Amino acid sequence: MGERPRLCVFRSSKHIYAQIIDDNQGRSLVSASTNEAEMRGKSFPSKSAAAKEIGKLLASRAKQAGVDRVVFDRAGYLYHGRVKSLAEGAREGGLEF
Repeated sequence: MGERPRLCVFRSSKHIYAQIIDDNQGRSLVSASTNEAEMRGKSFPSKSAAAKEIGKLLASRAKQAGVDRVVFDRAGYLYHGRVKSLAEGAREGGLEF
């Protein structure tokens, strides 16, 4: 890949979704969300804690797909709260942006 893929975030009132997109090919490489079956059974003390775990999960899936550097697309959301927690989790998981 010539350019870095994009880590795009969407948050609703209950869930947070993140995916890594290759804009050159127009396809999603990996994704993670709190709405997945494996995450629904888990309980977290806060939505921010859940977002941090999603960031770590996304980073591990990205590593398996061979992605280690991304561009962070917060989709107009402020870099605060759940969006910030997701980014910190992804960085802890090994993604660079």
